[in-house]
Amino acid sequence: MTWLRALREVVRSGLTIEEARLEPLLALRTAAGVAIVIGPALWLASPAYAASAALGAYSAGAATFQRTWRPRKVIALGAGTGLALSTFVGYLAAGRLATFLPLLAVWAFASGMAWAVGSTAGIVAATTVGSMLVTVTLPTSVGRALEHAGIIALGGVAQALLILLFPIRRWGAHRDALADALAAVADYARRLRHDPTAPFDPEPLMTARDAAAVTPSQARTRPPVLHGPRGLAERIRPVVAALADPDVGAPAEGPGRDRARELLDAAAEVLDAAARSIRRGTPAAVSPERTDALRVDEEHEVLEGPARQAAEHLVELLGEALEIARCGTRGRTPAPPGPANAQFLVRPTMFRLVPVVVRAVRPELRRDSPVFRHAVRLAAVATLGYLIAARLPVGHGYWVPITSVMVMRPDFHQTYARAVARLAGTLAGVALATGMVRALGPDAHVFGLLAVVSAGLSFMLNRTGYAYSQCFTAAYVVFLLGMGGQAWEQTVPERVVLTLLGGALAMLAYVVFPAWETPRLPGRLADWLAAEGRYAAAVLRSHAEPTREHRADLRRALLASREARAAWQETYDRARQEPVRPRGLTSREAEEAQEALQGFDRAAMLMESHVPRDESRPVPEAERLAEALEAGTAQAAVDVREHRNPDWTRVEEALHAWEGAAAGDGSPVVRRGAEIQKQALEDLATAVSRTALERDVGSAREEQRVRAAAAAERDGSGPAHWGG
Repeated sequence: MTWLRALREVVRSGLTIEEARLEPLLALRTAAGVAIVIGPALWLASPAYAASAALGAYSAGAATFQRTWRPRKVIALGAGTGLALSTFVGYLAAGRLATFLPLLAVWAFASGMAWAVGSTAGIVAATTVGSMLVTVTLPTSVGRALEHAGIIALGGVAQALLILLFPIRRWGAHRDALADALAAVADYARRLRHDPTAPFDPEPLMTARDAAAVTPSQARTRPPVLHGPRGLAERIRPVVAALADPDVGAPAEGPGRDRARELLDAAAEVLDAAARSIRRGTPAAVSPERTDALRVDEEHEVLEGPARQAAEHLVELLGEALEIARCGTRGRTPAPPGPANAQFLVRPTMFRLVPVVVRAVRPELRRDSPVFRHAVRLAAVATLGYLIAARLPVGHGYWVPITSVMVMRPDFHQTYARAVARLAGTLAGVALATGMVRALGPDAHVFGLLAVVSAGLSFMLNRTGYAYSQCFTAAYVVFLLGMGGQAWEQTVPERVVLTLLGGALAMLAYVVFPAWETPRLPGRLADWLAAEGRYAAAVLRSHAEPTREHRADLRRALLASREARAAWQETYDRARQEPVRPRGLTSREAEEAQEALQGFDRAAMLMESHVPRDESRPVPEAERLAEALEAGTAQAAVDVREHRNPDWTRVEEALHAWEGAAAGDGSPVVRRGAEIQKQALEDLATAVSRTALERDVGSAREEQRVRAAAAAERDGSGPAHWGG
């Protein structure tokens, strides 16, 4: 992608309105938390204290809107504590550049490394840097600094108390994650009716698993309905795929295909009903026609062999889903499947997060890590912005580093899109608030009320796009400054200029010290290939010897393959938006390799759906193929990472040795799945294998396609795609 097209995409993305469900009650409660601390602070103290209280309450409230599975009151308390600590420590070092700049650099670097823990931690940590830059100008002594820090922490406490006293849709995010997983499988079943090889994105299942991890205290209060349906969705997914597949399931045409479509349609409706029941907490109806379709007639059933086995298994699983849909969640909930003593997924408590954070941060402390490079950029831009602002003949110069810190993200596209969105939102918000300030005149109480209203609107639009929430955030700040007696003529134009300067610094920093994802594509592809090889080998070993240990290994390998696939997808999506030349993999090669590995994963999933029970006859021939697959994909991963051509000789030999026993092994699904996997591996080798001459020609053609796409876009003759 060229720089011109990348910048166009940045502007479009930054100003796009995202489709998200508004949550006015949550916004109202959070705005009430801001009002609760502003009012008494204005009445009992001064506008300066009210500004500190508003900062703590607003920032703690904004933190609760981040995507996290921890209780929101804990997030509010943590954010308030971090803001208070950064304010006090910043004041102790303020006054001299020799002490404050090193502290600012270290603090900004640590907040950048917080992205290794997750996006919520990174965003909250960046907020503490902003707090350090703003509030160090308010106190006049150490005692006053302690008072301001305490008031900021009180804002977080106020938000936590409101969450405790007025809970809104408790466990709502967890319910939504589980319902989305069931709805994703329902959509998958519906798409399989028309496309038996339709792809499935496992992200909803991964999100539901992440949401299922709870602390011991959460486990005692978690609704029973959140225990079992996630595993049900996991088990239904491979079964519907096996039923729809023409190679190992229902025939491509005829009555068998019609019966498979009928079952898939019924599965989609039942799963959608279960999702609605979990999301709303009430029973959901399923039409009688669909429940009648879930009866397998022993005499007149048209499906045979593996297709019939898949149909019977699907009907059994959908019976559990029907119980969930009919019972709802307010009354008695059906017992989750699995052993009675099954352990819940453990999430560490806040006091036990230190070793978890250390384990997450340690691997990122290397020069080629995007998180490490983001932390370095953040530290450099924060200190440089502070130095530039100190030399400018304007007030409130801290808005330069604040803007840079708040818009910067570990990847190119988000950083640039947020810089554009922040500037656009700031201009609109400042214009709106300025007109109201001029019309109303100086009145601290009126401005305090308007600040609360602006905060509420910012919270409500938080998930519709950064530009639109930032519009009311800018208005909120203008009203706070007006509440403190700052004349709008001195603050508003300055803030527009300083915001523009801060955004430009953030964008320039990424150009000077980037963390491009494009060169990481071969490594991510190699990791995904090795993980898929271990998953396929685990499936084959479960067929070779169906034991509990092999099933546990299969589950671990499946989760690892999903994580590797998600890492590849994230890198691939970011690389498509970067204005750099392909390195190691062209866009076409990356796309073809992705399709090949998706086919490999799908074949393993089909074989997983027919893993035998303990009493079933094992398939010993599968063990040799499992060893060949695991070793072959591991070596191929090394080859892909080092830009060598993969070789599948060992896999071909193991599959050829199986041919003599294939007639009597009683495992047509496994045999056919292995053949599909071999073809997928050959497609992968075709996608990434090139001679030296082909690599040179391919690079030249890639450049030519990029230039042609850019020219076509300028002429309006057609859409341009990344790298062709």
